[in-house]
Amino acid sequence: SKMTVKAVKMPCTSANVYTKVPDGGWGWTVAFAFFVVEALTYGIIKSFGVFFNDLMESFDETNSRISWIISICVFVQTFTAPLSTVLSNRFGHRLVVMAGGLLVSTGMVIASFARSVVDMYVTIGIVSGLGYCLSFLPTVTILSQYFDKRRSLVTAVASTGECFAVFSFAPAITALKEQIGWRYSMLSVGVLQLGITACGSLLRPIVIREQEEVKAQPPEESTETKYMLENEQTCTSIESIDSGVDITTSPSNVPGKTKAEPKSEEPKQHGQNPVENNSTPPEPKTKLLDFSVMRDYSFICYAFFGLFATLGFFAPSLYIIPLSRSLGIGKDHSAYILSAMAIAEVFGRIFAGWVLNKKPIRKIYIELICVILLSVALVAFPFASGFWGLMICSVYFGFMLGTVAGTHIPLLAEDDVVGIEKMSSAAGVYVFIQSLAGLAGPPLAGVLVDTTKNYSSAFYSCAAGMVLGAVFLALVRPCKTGLCHQQQQQQQQQQQQVEESTAGPPPELPDDFIDMDIGKAENSGKGSDSV
Repeated sequence: SKMTVKAVKMPCTSANVYTKVPDGGWGWTVAFAFFVVEALTYGIIKSFGVFFNDLMESFDETNSRISWIISICVFVQTFTAPLSTVLSNRFGHRLVVMAGGLLVSTGMVIASFARSVVDMYVTIGIVSGLGYCLSFLPTVTILSQYFDKRRSLVTAVASTGECFAVFSFAPAITALKEQIGWRYSMLSVGVLQLGITACGSLLRPIVIREQEEVKAQPPEESTETKYMLENEQTCTSIESIDSGVDITTSPSNVPGKTKAEPKSEEPKQHGQNPVENNSTPPEPKTKLLDFSVMRDYSFICYAFFGLFATLGFFAPSLYIIPLSRSLGIGKDHSAYILSAMAIAEVFGRIFAGWVLNKKPIRKIYIELICVILLSVALVAFPFASGFWGLMICSVYFGFMLGTVAGTHIPLLAEDDVVGIEKMSSAAGVYVFIQSLAGLAGPPLAGVLVDTTKNYSSAFYSCAAGMVLGAVFLALVRPCKTGLCHQQQQQQQQQQQQVEESTAGPPPELPDDFIDMDIGKAENSGKGSDSV
């Protein structure tokens, strides 16, 4: 059966109404918008290192104080995730993303005129950081609503925008700085990020309406036809004038209405509540932020997985070049190692999306395998020696990082975690919890490096966090199918049995109303014979 679509030819400002998840359609446009948003958010953040030396020379600051610009930006981006969820549920994804694009662009443009590093903390750290949050999270949330069977593959491929941005933006910005300076280069980047606002305008809302609502009328018509035929048979066999039967096509006028109402019983047979024809049930109000996900043990375990796994995401990108330099590798070759890691991450994201798109498959277990292999990659870095040793570890780590980084947020939409209905609120809470590790992880690794005078300790600490994340990820599925979930199923079954017992048998016409008419007909016949 083909999917019914209402509002296909409406403008971009109207919502798309489907009878089921389209798995395509306008969703391909949303996927393209997400690709561009990824490039203009995380792609710019990862490419911001090209400005580090210029900022240190202009403001006469140390590397650590300059690095706080991105640290504050990433922390604000993840810490304000619940705010992004609330605003999206209140005003819609389109307006929130467009407002986020304006904040990102405004912060970057003003930062090009900054006179101190503190100005950078406010403009890029707070203003642009809030804009990144309002731009990224609503886009990935609405993309998940447009796809079901292809969700993992489409999201993984679209998320490669940040990887391609690292290749293109870093050399382009470097070349632009040599021509016009770092201030005008940063100004150009800010103007380019206005493209987020254009992508936000493409995020057309989606509404899913079940087919049962469309097919609610035909059963009522068939019920009336049934009574019409019975009344016609009664009229042909009995004199209707003397029988006292009120001929009608409405079941409400049939004797025995107090015991059975076909209009009310028909929906109960399909597990629906009786609804009058002229009245529509009030639509439930959408919660701005549904904290009920915090009572779900499977989500709590998944949130702890995100908390500890975040500790292992940043170490190679921050310390691979210092580690390679400590092993006597030159600057150019160190840059090649980082580029190879980014290339491998692209293939990892695409591969993970392809694997998770297979049916039937338990996606949470595939994610667990990828996290375990990612932990092995982090442990392997300290044992690498020479250029090719680090190159192999970087390619392996980049590939496994792509399998996890491109899928851990979309997996919230799976039934093993919270489901698509609660994904919007769950994503906000999940990213908020991740912000704690994002803020504490780099300083913790820095303290270990300063204490041990060895960059390997940073990789060990990140590997330990990734292993803890794997433990909590392994508990997600058991918590979902555990004792508490079984008790809820038993309660639901008991409620269904009670409803079925109170519903009673299907309505039947009384047997005596026709016999009564036959008796009247026989009495009238005897009276005529006696006369």
